[in-house]
Amino acid sequence: MEVVSGIGGLFFRARNPESLAAWYREHLGIAVVPANYNDPVWQQQAGPTAFAPFEESTNYFGPGGKQWMVNFRVRSLAAMVAQLRAAGIAVEIDPQHYPNGRFARLHDPEGNPLELWEPLT
Repeated sequence: MEVVSGIGGLFFRARNPESLAAWYREHLGIAVVPANYNDPVWQQQAGPTAFAPFEESTNYFGPGGKQWMVNFRVRSLAAMVAQLRAAGIAVEIDPQHYPNGRFARLHDPEGNPLELWEPLT
């Protein structure tokens, strides 16, 4: 059977797409799709990716009835959290250490939940 090799894009609606794209670029280093085919796109590092549908009634994404949450892998959770907090962004570090790594939660300016994951190496 042929299988997909990874996530090729994440597309979602935003109240202010330009401003939100700038926030992701500034704080998480994610470049949005370029305006032409000659400019480079954001490249992910190879690594594990979780794909998990949740029950419609889940609270896992936090309050607000959001329909999605993105989990971003990071090399250093401590460094990323310090960087975000220095920029005035609230980040909650999960105090538990899991068999697959450590996690933290934050929200983008439109209230979309984000999870940071530092996998065990």
